[in-house]
Amino acid sequence: MAVKIRLTRLGDKGNPFYRVVAADSRSPRDGKFLEVIGTYNPLVEPAEVKVNKDLAQSWLNNGATPTPTAKKVLEMAGILKPTKYTPSANRVKKNQKPKTTEEEKK
Repeated sequence: MAVKIRLTRLGDKGNPFYRVVAADSRSPRDGKFLEVIGTYNPLVEPAEVKVNKDLAQSWLNNGATPTPTAKKVLEMAGILKPTKYTPSANRVKKNQKPKTTEEEKK
């Protein structure tokens, strides 16, 4: 059973509130989960993150993989180290021609 750490949505329409949960990867977003790890409220400024560090660390040590959004929430809580974005050298930006070498120009 693959376990993921992800967010489940609570709250009314236009008023989101999330739980950070450990869940089976096959279960739906707001469906069955194994354990509640914490909460995330994006509406207050700054965003309110309450995560039980011991529970989160134990799930991560047991092989649970966080989703990209849950990973950002865990980084805000200080459980995971922030990841730096390193752009690929081969990536071409929009409206930019790919670079050519001197050999290709001849």
